[in-house]
Amino acid sequence: MKQNGLEPNNFTFPFLAKACAKLSNLKLSQTIHTDVVKSPFQSDIFVQTAILDMYVKCNRLGDAYNLFERIAMKDTASCNVMLMGFVQSGEFDYKEFGFGEIYSCIWNSNGIECDVSVANTWISAYSKCNDLGSAKAVFDRIDMGMRTVVSWNSMIAGYSNSDKFVDVLNVYRQMLSDGYRPDISTILSILSSCNQPNKLFQGMLIHCHGIQLGCDSDIYVINDLISMYSKCGDIPSARFLFDGMRDRTCVSWTAMISGYAENGNMNEALELFHFMEAAGEKPDLVTVLSLVSGCGHTGTLELGKWIHNYALSIGLRDNVVVCNALIDMYAKCGDLNNARELFYTLPVRTVVSWTSIISACALNGQSKEALDLFCLMLETGMKPNHLTFLAILQACTHAGLLVEGMEFFNMMTQDYYMIPGVDHYSCMVNLLGRKRKLKEAVVLVKNMPMKPDAGIWGALLSACRIHSNLEFGEYAFSRLLESEPEVAVPYVEMANIYASERRWDEVATLRKVMKSNEVKKLPGQSFVHVNGKPHVCTVEDRGHPEALLIYAIISSLDLQSKDERHAPRSW
Repeated sequence: MKQNGLEPNNFTFPFLAKACAKLSNLKLSQTIHTDVVKSPFQSDIFVQTAILDMYVKCNRLGDAYNLFERIAMKDTASCNVMLMGFVQSGEFDYKEFGFGEIYSCIWNSNGIECDVSVANTWISAYSKCNDLGSAKAVFDRIDMGMRTVVSWNSMIAGYSNSDKFVDVLNVYRQMLSDGYRPDISTILSILSSCNQPNKLFQGMLIHCHGIQLGCDSDIYVINDLISMYSKCGDIPSARFLFDGMRDRTCVSWTAMISGYAENGNMNEALELFHFMEAAGEKPDLVTVLSLVSGCGHTGTLELGKWIHNYALSIGLRDNVVVCNALIDMYAKCGDLNNARELFYTLPVRTVVSWTSIISACALNGQSKEALDLFCLMLETGMKPNHLTFLAILQACTHAGLLVEGMEFFNMMTQDYYMIPGVDHYSCMVNLLGRKRKLKEAVVLVKNMPMKPDAGIWGALLSACRIHSNLEFGEYAFSRLLESEPEVAVPYVEMANIYASERRWDEVATLRKVMKSNEVKKLPGQSFVHVNGKPHVCTVEDRGHPEALLIYAIISSLDLQSKDERHAPRSW
C-alpha cells in the first residue's frame, strides 16, 4: 500500500492494530504505533483505542497505560479496553496505575450508570485486586432492579477467592431473599469456599441446594464436590460421587487422587493413579503434583522417588514447578541430599526454587546453610517474597539466632516494604521466647497490626513453660481460652507452669476446667513406613500385631542410650 504511494488513514490503522493484537507481535505493534505517531491520526480516539487494545493483547500493560494517560478525551471504549487489560492480568497495583481515573471515566459517561455488564466487570476487577470494599461499593450502586445473576456471582466469587466464608453465605442468602435463582457458577464459587473440615456441614447444604437446582449432574460441580468433601476430610462421600460418575475427566481423577493424598491415604492414591492410567486417562501436571505433595505430608520417601522417576519418564525433567515440589517433598522426608541435587541442577531457578531449598535446610537443621543460600539468592538479584522470609525466619528460630532473625524481620519491612503476616510474627515470638526475651515478645504481640491467632499465643505460652514465667504464661493462656477452649495443649502447658511453681491447687483447678469443658487430651502418635506400608503407633498401644517385637526393640534402644550417656568420653 505504501509502496504504491498510498497513506493509511483512521480506518486502516485500527485494522492493522487488530491484526498485530491477534498475532501478539510486539515488534510489529511498535512499528504500527510509530507510523501512527507520524500520521495526522495520532489523536483520533478510534485509532488510540485500537493501539491501546493492541498493547493489552501483547501483554504490555505498562505501555498501554502510558498511552491511556495521554488520551485527552477518554471515552467508554478506551476505558473498557484498559479495564479488561487490568482484569485479565490480575497482577498489578491498581492504585499505582490510577484505577480510579478509569472508574470515574466509565461510571460518569452517558448511560454507563445503567450498564450493569460494566459494573459486573468492575466488581470482578476490584475483587482480583483484593479490594472487596470497592467491589461492594460498585455492587451497591447497581440499582436493585438492574442486578443480574452475574452481579451476585461476581460478588460471591470475590469473597470466595479471599476466603471470606461468612460474607459468601451472607451474599448468597441475600441473593435468594431477593428472588434471584442461582446458577452453576454460583454453586461452584460457594463450594470453593467450603474447603476446610469445619465447613463440611455448610458444604453439604450447598450440595443439597445444587441438587434442588438441577446442577448435581454437571461434571464441573461434581468435580468441585469431590474436592470439597476431600478437603473437609469426608473421603467416603467424595469416593461415592466419584464412583457414580459416568464420564470422568482428568480433573475428576486428579481430584479424587488428591483427596486421598491430602488425607494421608497414599496407598489408595497410588492405586487410583494406576486405575487412571488403565482407563486410558493420561495424568497431567496437577496429578503428579498431588502425589508429590502427599508423599511430603506422609513422609513416604520411596514412593516419592518412584513418582520422581515417573515425572522424568513423561517429560517433566525440566519443569520448574515439579522440581520445586520435589525439593519440598525430599526435604519433608528428611532427604536433604536429593533436595540439594535437584536444586543445583535446575536450569532456571525461580523465587519458589530458592524458597524451597532454604526451607529444606531450615527443616533439616542446617540453619547456617539456609542463611548462606538466602544471601546467595540476594546476590543473584532475585527478590524474596513473604514465604522466603518465613523460611529464613524459621531457620533462625530453629538455631536460636535472635540477632539474625531481627535483621531479616527488619529487612522485610524496611528494605522490601512487605507487611509481615501472622506466621512471621509467630516466628519472632518463638525466637524471642527461646532467648528468654518474654517481655519483648509480649510487646511485639501487642503491637501487631493484625489480631494475634492461636499460633502466636501458643508460641508465647510454650516459651513461658520453658522459662517457668507465670505472669506472661497466664496472660497467653487466657487469650488461648478465648479462641480455642476445646484444645488440650494450652491446659497441659499451663498446668506444667503451675507445677513448676508448686501451685498444686491451680493444677487441680485446671483439670476440673478441662473436664467441665469436655477437653480430651489425645495420646501421642508416631507414623512410620515399613516395607512401603504405613504404621501408626500410639503411646502405650499394645494392639499392634508386632507389639512384642516393637517394645523389645524400644527397650533395647533405651538401654543402649543409657549406656552411651554413662560411658566415659574422650575429647
